[in-house]
Amino acid sequence: MGLGGIGVWQLLIILAIVVMLFGTKRLRTLGSDLGAAIKGFRTSIKADEPEETPPDDTAPLDNAEHPETQKD
Repeated sequence: MGLGGIGVWQLLIILAIVVMLFGTKRLRTLGSDLGAAIKGFRTSIKADEPEETPPDDTAPLDNAEHPETQKD
């Protein structure tokens, strides 16, 4: 048994019918178009993410962070 009760032979027959209907050239272009769409989607997702900036070491420190500088 294969996926959901479909065996290997049934999958091969379905694949043969799809190739006969659409042709190998059209399936090839469909695959490359789908790959380009996925690549474009990934790059747009990465462009939307905020870039992490390193913490600013020159910022003034709060006295609560350094108890030795606090006055009584």
